[in-house]
Amino acid sequence: MKSFYLTTPIYYVNDAPHIGHAYTTVAGDVLTRWHRQRGESVWFLTGTDEHGQKVMRTAEENKVAPQAWVDKLVADAWKPNWTALNIANDDFIRTTEPRHTERVQKFLQSLKDSGHIYAGKYEGPYCVGCEEFKLPGDLIEADGEKLCPIHSKPIELVNENNWFFKLSAFVEPLLENYRTNPDACQPESARNEVVSFLEGGVSDLSISRSTFDWGIPVPWDTDQVVYVWFDALLNYATAVGLTDAPDSEGGKKFAQTWPADVHLVGKDILRFHAVIWPAMLMAAGLQVPKKVFAHGWLLVGGEKMSKSKLTGIAPSDITDHFGVDAFRYYFLRAIPFGSDGSFSWEDMSARYTSELANDFGNLASRLAAMIEKYCEGKVPAVATDVGLSQALAATVAKADAAMVELDFQGGITAVMEFCKKVNGYVTEKEPWILAKDEANRVELNEVLYNTAESLRALAVLLHPIMPATTEILWESLGANKSIGSIGAQTIANVANWGQLPEGNIVTKTPVLFPRLEIKE
Repeated sequence: MKSFYLTTPIYYVNDAPHIGHAYTTVAGDVLTRWHRQRGESVWFLTGTDEHGQKVMRTAEENKVAPQAWVDKLVADAWKPNWTALNIANDDFIRTTEPRHTERVQKFLQSLKDSGHIYAGKYEGPYCVGCEEFKLPGDLIEADGEKLCPIHSKPIELVNENNWFFKLSAFVEPLLENYRTNPDACQPESARNEVVSFLEGGVSDLSISRSTFDWGIPVPWDTDQVVYVWFDALLNYATAVGLTDAPDSEGGKKFAQTWPADVHLVGKDILRFHAVIWPAMLMAAGLQVPKKVFAHGWLLVGGEKMSKSKLTGIAPSDITDHFGVDAFRYYFLRAIPFGSDGSFSWEDMSARYTSELANDFGNLASRLAAMIEKYCEGKVPAVATDVGLSQALAATVAKADAAMVELDFQGGITAVMEFCKKVNGYVTEKEPWILAKDEANRVELNEVLYNTAESLRALAVLLHPIMPATTEILWESLGANKSIGSIGAQTIANVANWGQLPEGNIVTKTPVLFPRLEIKE
């Protein structure tokens, strides 16, 4: 059975992560958790990109060796950040690991042996911030200086004898790939950009550097190191056994996972992933990824999130106030994935209060309190409200279709609309009024059962997005003991009404989404 294989970009470790990095990684986590709950075998990779001039210079500025610098950042900043955000990745690749460097060298040697690499001279502009060779037309000018449009910093002119990859030979195969597989680059705006770039003509790519030594040595020319992007892009394949013998453990893993189902990337690194990367794979006779998905930028004050422009916000700045699950929920709910979106403290506070605290958290609290008060803390007899049951079936179909297409906003909105419907049902039925007359006992029990059963479904559907909170709700409903763990519940089975058994002990828990402290 082939795994559903998803990767995030591997992130530069020249500094600590900000919420732009967290946005991509949470999206990957939510999507892979959803696929797991569809009953699929999943492999989720993230990691760090540790070579290149930018990392080397940052280490020098901090007066430490590059390896010591990256080791410290990965251990103290990157890995703990993903743990704190409840990221359930299956693997974490570092480009300084032997498993990566050895496989990169083998892959590179195979391209050289098959005639895809030749010696040449590179002369032109280079942005160390992007670690990218720039075309003169890419640059902007200010005060007589040529600047990188992304970093607004001066470019450097590079003049080196390098090794080149015959990228230009793959323009037609790449265009044909996007013509026949429009899904291979999404959203449509990203694919149009890539096609337009390819149609404009592509030069061969310098894939080595000779003026510094922080990188993977070129196997046949150890005075040069592999260009950081050529090294970094290979992580997606080296992490699962690229170049290993087919009958080895790595070779079997590669056969099980490759090609990648989804590469999640920010739109600023789209060309690397949708032009250079598939061309490298084509040159090696390997299948190209099924989908490269370029999401938009997170903007703060109208500018892209960036440490270099001091707009980088640490995830903990937000999670300390709102909690981890609200962080995970907000960015995928508020911003259409694929478009730019602005982060606003006020918008997050408003959504937290109206959608999470009032609509979802309050529903869970009211249900637990009413079952304790009116039913001695036990789930009443199984009942079915046709309206809720049908709405749930429609919700599951809509949410599943949206989530697998990376329309997180559409998927979450569908689930939260069902949540609103359940709240409306409770308001309309007024169980607190029904409870005043014993003659209404049967109807009261039906209302409470239907509400509890709806919360069971909401817990499962929101579990990939808010794993910790939904675990608490699941425990509160007594579902662990009677139905099994929440992670084992499948999306296909969610809408089967009546799963919460009569007599389950329902317990009150702390408020799922407490009232926010006023932030000074």
